[in-house]
Amino acid sequence: MVRYWGGKLVSVIISLFVLATATFFLMKAIPGDPFTSEKAVPPEVKAKLMAFYGLDKPIWEQYLIYLKKLIHLDLGTSMKSQYQTVSSIITDSFGYSLRLGIFAIIVSVIVGVGLGVVAAMYHRKAIDGIAMVIAVLGVSIPNFVLASMTQYLFGYKLQWFQVAGLNGPFDYVLPVLALAALPIAYIARLTRSTMLEVLNAEYIKTAKAKGLKRSVTIVRHALRNGILPVVTYVGPMTANILTGSVVVERIFGIPGLGKYFVDSVSNRDYTLIMGITLFYAVILMLARLLTDLLYGLVDPRIGLRSRKGASS
Repeated sequence: MVRYWGGKLVSVIISLFVLATATFFLMKAIPGDPFTSEKAVPPEVKAKLMAFYGLDKPIWEQYLIYLKKLIHLDLGTSMKSQYQTVSSIITDSFGYSLRLGIFAIIVSVIVGVGLGVVAAMYHRKAIDGIAMVIAVLGVSIPNFVLASMTQYLFGYKLQWFQVAGLNGPFDYVLPVLALAALPIAYIARLTRSTMLEVLNAEYIKTAKAKGLKRSVTIVRHALRNGILPVVTYVGPMTANILTGSVVVERIFGIPGLGKYFVDSVSNRDYTLIMGITLFYAVILMLARLLTDLLYGLVDPRIGLRSRKGASS
C-alpha cells in the first residue's frame, strides 16, 4: 500500500515538473513582454521593470530561479497587479470558484444519477425518453451558450435571478446550471447504460425472487455496482468543473480565479499565468487521487487488486 501511494506521489511530482517547465518556456516563446501596451513605456522605465522582475537575465537563469522559487512554494509576484503575490491572488479568488464548483458537482451527481436510474427503471417508456432528451441537450449545448441563454431569459426578461455576482444563495442557480448541464447529461447516460446491465444480472433476479422490494433491490444491490463508472468520472469531472468555469465566471461577473486567468493571458502576466496553471494542475491530480480512493471505498476488491499489483 505504501509503495502504491508512493508511486502515485512520485508521478504527481514528475508531472508538475514537466508542466512547470513546458509552461515556462511557452511563456517565453510568446511575442512581446508583460509591459507591451498601447501606451508606450519609456525605455528607461521598461529597463528598470525588466530588471526588477529578472526578465533581463538569460532564459536559462530565469528558469533556474523559477524552479528554486517553486521548491519553496513561491509563485512570485504578479507583473500587473501591484504589490500582489500570485499566491494571495489565488487565495482571495479561488473561494468563489470553489463554492461554485462544489455546488455544481453535488447537483451533477445527484441529478445525473437520479435521471439515469429512473431512465433504466422505466426503460423504453416516456420517462426514459424524456431523460435521454435532457441528456442530449446537456451534451449538445456548450456551457457558455447555456449561461448566456439562461442569463438573458431568467435574468433580463423574467428577472427571477440576478445576472451578475454572487450576493446570495439564489445567485448560484444560473451559473451552477451552466456548469452542471454537461456532467448531468454524461452521468445520466453512463448510469442508465450501466444500470440496464446490472438490472438484468442474476443476483438482481435472485433478490427479486426472494421478495425484496424494488426500492431496496435498486438502492442496496443494483446502484452499488451501477455507480462504479460514475465514480471513475467524478475525478475528471471535479477537475473540469473547478478549472473550466473560466467563461461562466466571466459571463456572470463572478470574481473567481477564472477572471484573473483570462486577464493574465490578455496582459501577458507571466508569473500569474504559470501560477494559476500549476494550481489547476494540482487540482486535476488531486482529483485523480480522489477517484482512486473512492473507487476503493465503493468496491474494496479493486483497491486490493491495485495494491497487490503494485507490490508484485
